[in-house]
Amino acid sequence: MFIPLHDQNSLEHVARPYVNLTLIALNVLVFLVLQDAGEYKAINASSVSHGLIPVVLFDIRDLAPQFQVLPDWMSLVTYAFLHGNFTHLIGNMLFLWVFGDNVEDAMGHFRYLLFYLICAVTSGMAYALLDLNSDTPLIGASGAVSGVVAAYLMLHPRVKVWVLVFARIPLRLTAQWLLGAWVLFQIGNLLFAGESQVAWIAHVGGLATGAVLVLFMRRKGVALFDRDLG
Repeated sequence: MFIPLHDQNSLEHVARPYVNLTLIALNVLVFLVLQDAGEYKAINASSVSHGLIPVVLFDIRDLAPQFQVLPDWMSLVTYAFLHGNFTHLIGNMLFLWVFGDNVEDAMGHFRYLLFYLICAVTSGMAYALLDLNSDTPLIGASGAVSGVVAAYLMLHPRVKVWVLVFARIPLRLTAQWLLGAWVLFQIGNLLFAGESQVAWIAHVGGLATGAVLVLFMRRKGVALFDRDLG
């Protein structure tokens, strides 16, 4: 749909978005080390051992012993640091790079980390609860990133964002139109796309979680919708 490149939105409360940068670094490191930079066998093995599999999460079925490396409940977090290929990784990390720093700025370091992890867990649970008997692993930071997008949209809808539309047309658009269209795209795919390899329910679960949490987790005095508290 589009690739975010840069937003004209300076930080006001933190000198550096350390948590956001660390999350990006961890995602990249996991892809390079655990997933062997996208090697097919490593992707499949990590998806089984660290991905979110509903039948395993709810103890309907056990993993084979060679894949049982962590407690089942931890997959609600670990799945969000795995990616299916380089394009999947870069897409999520660009969204996090452009929009995550301002959400961290609005919340503070610790609350932003907590916010991100909660969005990951709830989007994963949305996927798992939709089909408890599914044995298809969920991987990717998309659900957590969706929560970041929802928070950014509620905080800074009037900010201008540079994007590449259809990966080739550079445009500078207002966040409320750009991200608003992105949100509608996620919801529309959930309702009408039918079966898909993309877990749209996880995206929408992350969006809903982010929209609710930003109401309570932003700093005191940080306004919603770019209002001037003056």
